[in-house]
Amino acid sequence: MNMTPGSMSMSNSSSSGYDGMNMKMMMHMSFYWGKDAIILFSGWPEQRLSMYVLALFFVFILALAVEVLSVSPNIKNGMNPLVGGAVQAAVYGLKMALAYMVMLSLMSFNVGVFIVAVIGHVFGFFLVKSRALATANKAAAASSSATSVAAKV
Repeated sequence: MNMTPGSMSMSNSSSSGYDGMNMKMMMHMSFYWGKDAIILFSGWPEQRLSMYVLALFFVFILALAVEVLSVSPNIKNGMNPLVGGAVQAAVYGLKMALAYMVMLSLMSFNVGVFIVAVIGHVFGFFLVKSRALATANKAAAASSSATSVAAKV
């Protein structure tokens, strides 16, 4: 096995009829920059710039979705507790699956993947919090207008 300081080189020969075929795979053990990464699936993004950009966009969407799903769904009054709990559990399960996919993407140690994952989380957090702030401001404006009408009467 041949090793360099920043990566692990593995030579694999299969015993299932492919004895003459050696497969070289680079597994980076520290951050590196470049489009030659394996993200989530073997052979993806295929060392092409367009596929690398698509993979970065995919990681961005995954990270954004994790933050958007971090807000638990509103359960309406009078809803069956079992159904409400099942909906919240399903959303939580989806959020955790997406979060683990982001984590596995980051394990490629590619700096580009790291940057877009952080930007995706930040942008998702911004969307969630700005929506919550807009809702709170709308409720505050409605309650202040209701109190001003009541004071005039």
